[in-house]
Amino acid sequence: MTMKRVFLAAALGAAMAFGGGAAVAADSGDAALKAAIAGSARTPANVARDGARHPYETLTFFGIKPGMTVVELAPGGGWYTEILAPYLREQGKLIAAGSDPQGSEGARRSAARFQQKLDANPAAFDKVEIGAFAPPTTYRIAPKGTADMVLTFRNIHNWIPVGDEGLKVLFGQVYDSLKPGGVFGVVEHRLPANKMQDAKASTGYIHEAYVIKLAENAGFKLAGKSEINANPKDKADHEGGVWALPPTYGNKDVDRAKYEAIGESDRMTLKFVKP
Repeated sequence: MTMKRVFLAAALGAAMAFGGGAAVAADSGDAALKAAIAGSARTPANVARDGARHPYETLTFFGIKPGMTVVELAPGGGWYTEILAPYLREQGKLIAAGSDPQGSEGARRSAARFQQKLDANPAAFDKVEIGAFAPPTTYRIAPKGTADMVLTFRNIHNWIPVGDEGLKVLFGQVYDSLKPGGVFGVVEHRLPANKMQDAKASTGYIHEAYVIKLAENAGFKLAGKSEINANPKDKADHEGGVWALPPTYGNKDVDRAKYEAIGESDRMTLKFVKP
């Protein structure tokens, strides 16, 4: 082999090595988000649900970044809070807008339980700001035009009973809290289009087209859909609605093996943007 060929071969090998390294870097994704998902702030029971809830893929689809101001609507027991709070702690802000600490006795108890969870791990949760979200009356979400992202997970069915006017106000409040270009990310139990949705969404399932219409009526633009949280095994025809499925098992031991084999519900994952 001539010296010229040796040089070219060496140069090609170096280029391939450099390109391979670049590919690895490009594929490394959001290391901070991965660290939060793998972090010690998460409870084992919540980690066990990752295979059904796909937190990394879901949050990446919504476009989350560490410096954002993010509102989590109705965080419940804090499944996503355990990820979002450590992720946003240093550069961003998490506002958890759930049960009203100034509301009814039941709301105050729920808010106190959530606060106890935060207080138990200040290293992860000390910077979480507390809002309040209690449709149709209370929307202490974020000051107008300040949020980069509003997220809600499997909650919209709970809001349907407030009625058309209440939903108009609710989605309008979410819209107003966001900056122009801000994202509203939704994960919700999906009712097949050929099944009827009752007026109160009593099964816990709702039509994807209905959610899109609610958001678009408030001024949002649909920026994308994902099948990250789809489950084709779920036909949304269970006695007791979505709560028959794991992790709730609302029917207890009745057909438990069947529901376990189905897994968690089929879910829409929708990304809306405020123009």
